[in-house]
Amino acid sequence: MPSPSRFEATASLQLQALISDLNWRMQMLERDIAEEERKAGNSDPGSATYPMLALTLRSRRDNLRTSIAVLEARVEPAGQAPRAA
Repeated sequence: MPSPSRFEATASLQLQALISDLNWRMQMLERDIAEEERKAGNSDPGSATYPMLALTLRSRRDNLRTSIAVLEARVEPAGQAPRAA
């Protein structure tokens, strides 16, 4: 089984670091959303009185979640050993 090149190993580590950072940022957004909902006394995004900032933060969080999923899909194949034919 050939070992990954130094470039592949570095790229994989960089992707994992980026994923970790994005997860941390997503957690921060979760806390900010909860705080805005607490201040407004409304946690229903479908409500007309739901805070606009919380809606914006939810959108950002969802975009981060999608980005994380895409990056994780890139890391998995790189971490798998090539199969022998």
